Amino acid sequence: MRKELLFAMVIFLVTILTLLAATHRFLESWELNQFKFFIAGALVFLVVLGWGYVLFTMIFAPRKQMEDTLTSLTNNIIHELNIPLATIKANATLLKKQHSDEKSLKRIERIEDASVRLKKLYDELVYGIRKEMHTIEKEPFDLSLLVKKSVALFEEQQRNEFHLDLESYEIEADKIGFEQMFENILSNAMKYSPKDKTISVRLKEGMLSVADKGIGMSSTELLQVYERYYQADEKHDGHGIGFALIKSYCDASEIEIHIDSIKGEGTKVSLDVSKRHA
Repeated sequence: MRKELLFAMVIFLVTILTLLAATHRFLESWELNQFKFFIAGALVFLVVLGWGYVLFTMIFAPRKQMEDTLTSLTNNIIHELNIPLATIKANATLLKKQHSDEKSLKRIERIEDASVRLKKLYDELVYGIRKEMHTIEKEPFDLSLLVKKSVALFEEQQRNEFHLDLESYEIEADKIGFEQMFENILSNAMKYSPKDKTISVRLKEGMLSVADKGIGMSSTELLQVYERYYQADEKHDGHGIGFALIKSYCDASEIEIHIDSIKGEGTKVSLDVSKRHA
């Protein structure tokens, strides 16, 4: 798309320069007066406007048609995926009412938990598709509730213990994007922490922080942490894009991110969300 736009701009610029040169020669051959200048200028303007419209149509019309097709296809897929999700949830609720023994209730609870996770994946899929085609609208939400929800998902893994110190704080942001970004931070904290170490999450006066007692990073590693595909410790699973994505979201959302880390002692990631305060 960038190459096409650059090519169109070059053609457009060459056209304007050619027209200006031709107009200059034309006016030189005539005795210049205000009326002739107005006529020549109007003709140049009309030609430039028409040529610009042609170039715009050639480049953007196919793209618009493709986006409309993808939007229609996406909406259909989203609708079809939503139906089985609703069916699973409704039937799980119905089964819960019909069974009272502990074994059956545990099985139903697993189905409900799986449907919740599937719904989350569904929301993220919809978000990812729409983000590529449209600007995601920001919405107000209580950040403390989002933090609790995200932490609860990681607590289900029964790996690290979490200590929460949260106050209610409403912000206006791209909610799903924020959730994905924050869960990346939590994932890193768990990945690089021993299982017996507690991870602390604090939200006070517009500052959200996640602190672990893991392997930490040196000053050299801190300078490279936002680079795509960089991994401070290659022994751990991952692709080295977590902090690059976190930084990208924060920059786009006017959220200041600070990382304090000491090798062998742990890392603290702080997000200043005060500019997003609703």
